[in-house]
Amino acid sequence: MDVKTGICVRLPLKQRYLLLLFAVAVVLVSQWIRHRPQSGRRLIHVEGLRANSSQFTLERKPFRILGGSIHYFRVPRAYWEDRLLKMKACGLNTLTTYVPWNLHEPERGVFNFEDQLDLEAYIRLAASLGLWVILRPGPYICAEWDLGGLPSWLLRDQNMKLRTTYPGFTAAVRSFFNELLKRVVPHQYSKGGPIIAVQVENEYGSYAKDEDYMPFIKEALLSRGITELLLTSDNKEGLKRGGLKGVLETINFQKLRMDEIKYLDKIQPNKPKMVMEYWSGWFDVWGDLHHVFSAEEMVAVVRTILTLDMSINLYMFHGGTNFGFMSGAFEYGTQAPKHMVTSYDYDAPLSEAGDYTTKYHLLRNLFSLYHTQPLHELPSLQERRAYHPVVITHYLSLWDCLNLNDKPFKCEKPVNMENLPVNNHNGQSYGYTLYETSITAAGSLNSNNNIRDRALVFVDKHLMGVMDNKTQELALPEGKGKRTLSLLVENCGRVNYGKTLDTQRKGLVGDIELNKSILRGFIIHSLSLKPGFVNRLESSGKWMSMPQRPSFPGFFQAKLYVDTFPKDTFIKLPGWGKGVVFINGRNLGRYWTIGPQQTLYVPGPWLHRGTNQVIVFEEQETDGKIQFASSPDYGMTVDVE
Repeated sequence: MDVKTGICVRLPLKQRYLLLLFAVAVVLVSQWIRHRPQSGRRLIHVEGLRANSSQFTLERKPFRILGGSIHYFRVPRAYWEDRLLKMKACGLNTLTTYVPWNLHEPERGVFNFEDQLDLEAYIRLAASLGLWVILRPGPYICAEWDLGGLPSWLLRDQNMKLRTTYPGFTAAVRSFFNELLKRVVPHQYSKGGPIIAVQVENEYGSYAKDEDYMPFIKEALLSRGITELLLTSDNKEGLKRGGLKGVLETINFQKLRMDEIKYLDKIQPNKPKMVMEYWSGWFDVWGDLHHVFSAEEMVAVVRTILTLDMSINLYMFHGGTNFGFMSGAFEYGTQAPKHMVTSYDYDAPLSEAGDYTTKYHLLRNLFSLYHTQPLHELPSLQERRAYHPVVITHYLSLWDCLNLNDKPFKCEKPVNMENLPVNNHNGQSYGYTLYETSITAAGSLNSNNNIRDRALVFVDKHLMGVMDNKTQELALPEGKGKRTLSLLVENCGRVNYGKTLDTQRKGLVGDIELNKSILRGFIIHSLSLKPGFVNRLESSGKWMSMPQRPSFPGFFQAKLYVDTFPKDTFIKLPGWGKGVVFINGRNLGRYWTIGPQQTLYVPGPWLHRGTNQVIVFEEQETDGKIQFASSPDYGMTVDVE
């Protein structure tokens, strides 16, 4: 309309379309500017995270770290974004993650940073969602992870001294850091990326075997291009021996004790105080109860930490799962190690399957007070389904599928799994090892405590019993002539924390005796149950119809048919004993009737529409079917002490 004349001027159709397109473009650009990731807003960063006063600064402005730990290697890649969005919606601004050396370098000099282990993709994703990153690259990470994330091939060296300046260890660290850090450096804050700090080793004050080791790790980081703020992380006792000149010390705890905060302030005056690991829950071990930590007590401690003007990282914000054979073991003083369960739910604010908990909602309400803008809306939850039970249709005895594996190794004396000449001479890392020899007499079999960790003992394929650190003697019955003694030894998980890392070799680690005579002449099968073996097993023509009374141990096969878009579920196996579950070739982890964990998490993205192959390796018993549930069963609970 012409304002002066009041006459409408009708533009040609082409001009109207152009004006409409221009208006749409303006709206889209304005939306992109409003919602683009934090890293995108600051293509040129001026000054990163600093600890020059009692408060952190970022870009020379006061900054409080509200962090949470989510480990990319414990969460299916398809769910990375879901979990990080839920972290963001809880009011956190920083993601922390460990880096598991054992997964990234499964064989010496062979590196894997792809797919589930694409660390750079994980860091970029965090940046795109507006999260900062604190990286904890180890090389030791603890994490209730096998050998604290150190690769087992290090133990092939009988003189190895882990976490020291022993030349064999430092050479391996240098090689790994060469590969790792060239992928990390471009994502630092100074390069326009989200990494604002890097941790030097992990809780070294609780180990502290070599005063030159931490300076070595610091220099290894700096010389490879790390320029962001460096941190260490220890409990109060560890703070006494884990510090490093020029590196900010942070503290780990669960129950708040003001003397610990005062001690941190005393040894590090006029510096920002941070709880690097505020333990939101706790881990579980086989044969124990499921640990829980009161949501109200947890949030009360977090509130106090924030009131004290400290920064915090929730360990864990989301625990995830120890898929495969990755769970570690915990030392209880002089007692034998207890082995971690498959679930790493941790009673964390976000559950193993990504569900919101009471802790999550209480924390969100608390953290919202420390934001000037409303928090993001809560992402929707993943649907779950309790699929109908499936019946075992086919079976294959372990004894009948040994030829699907690598050729056995003959040796006069028993050899521990790490020193077996397999995997391109990197030894066996995980799973089971079968030791066989001939005997001609009955009597008392004595392990001399050389079984690591648990062995099923057979004579001519008949189960005689189980030997472990508690049961070190077993009576073998009379028989005729020469018989085959077989010990199927399981590595139940290496210790991840404590002073005994150097001694975590598995399998038979020394001589065993029959009637006080040392046994010799072994045939050794490496049964790591890797994807290649499972694939050969699936396509093998050896499967037989499920017999009424199968022999053990064995592989049991069933098919799960999914007629809609696959949903998350949980497997439960009442009537089964102990073993491992594979779905579509993926190792879901161990199950064991002694609990506390009674279900295994099955991520929906690991299923597909149609027929899904389920294989269970069972050691001793089965009821012939596999059941599913829509919610987990972690067993009877006990409060964290």
